[in-house]
Amino acid sequence: MVQIGYTMMTEQAGPRELVDHVVRAEQVGFDFSVTSDHYFPWLRSQGHAPYAWSVLGAAAQATSRIPLMTYVTCPTFRYHPAVVAQKAATLALLSEGRFRLGLGSGENLNEHVVGGGWPTVDVRHEMFQEAVEIITALFEGGHVNHRGTHFDVESAKLWDLPDSPPPIGIAVSGERSCKLAGELADIMIATEPKADLVEAFDRHGGRGKPRVGQLPVCYDTDRDAAIERAHSQFRWFGSGWKVNSELPHPDSFDAATQFVTPEDVAESIPCGDDPDAFVEAVRPYAEAGFTEIALVQIGGDSQPAFLDWSEKTLLPALRDALGS
Repeated sequence: MVQIGYTMMTEQAGPRELVDHVVRAEQVGFDFSVTSDHYFPWLRSQGHAPYAWSVLGAAAQATSRIPLMTYVTCPTFRYHPAVVAQKAATLALLSEGRFRLGLGSGENLNEHVVGGGWPTVDVRHEMFQEAVEIITALFEGGHVNHRGTHFDVESAKLWDLPDSPPPIGIAVSGERSCKLAGELADIMIATEPKADLVEAFDRHGGRGKPRVGQLPVCYDTDRDAAIERAHSQFRWFGSGWKVNSELPHPDSFDAATQFVTPEDVAESIPCGDDPDAFVEAVRPYAEAGFTEIALVQIGGDSQPAFLDWSEKTLLPALRDALGS
């Protein structure tokens, strides 16, 4: 059974609106939610970037059923992994076990702000693995001392820790990250419906664990308006992780996508109000072996209309087509 999720996209709405949106997402029947963790929006046209962890704390109190998840947090630059472990444990308690910790190796866009530079991808992977190991050790309780290549931890202990620590998800993009996720994570995270990622995750120990995917959609009764909004705010999405992880500023993404046309966006993102088009966009994830698929409705102001439409039309169509 495929579960359908809702994305609190911090790049396109303010903190109070994000909480309102996830409350409504719970009401209309989404199975889970995920939250981006950014310091900058991808493009200036998105216009927002509140602190995701404060939003999640408020969401934990404002909702009662819907699972929450970071999608994803980088535990190596803006945050020390010992602090990420404390935040995650606290959210697990506030949400009464509904929080899952999604982790990734980050993007220059968000992490450069602390002035630590942006090392090569090999170094970032080394840092990320060390960070995951520290977080896992802290989740086990007791005092943790660590002297590593990239991080030091001195007699750290989580004093408020749930009986069951929050599951850890790891974002994957290739063989190396799939190996790490299979060995250390409880969940695989990806933004592309690639069966080879699922296969690699399974091969390295992930068999039977959840696989969470995500894709943007743009609902509007006016399809042309939906295409225009998707192009304005989400034309960066098709650039791929290797590009998206390196660019340092929204203006860089604007320049890198200046030749992407509205027609290009409409070919990769379902736009309008035809539920069949949305179903067909989701289907490749299910066929690739993903167990959970989070939708990103493009445009902060469009969330209420999208959520109403999801309740009446989209979620029934997806569940009928995918057995979700």
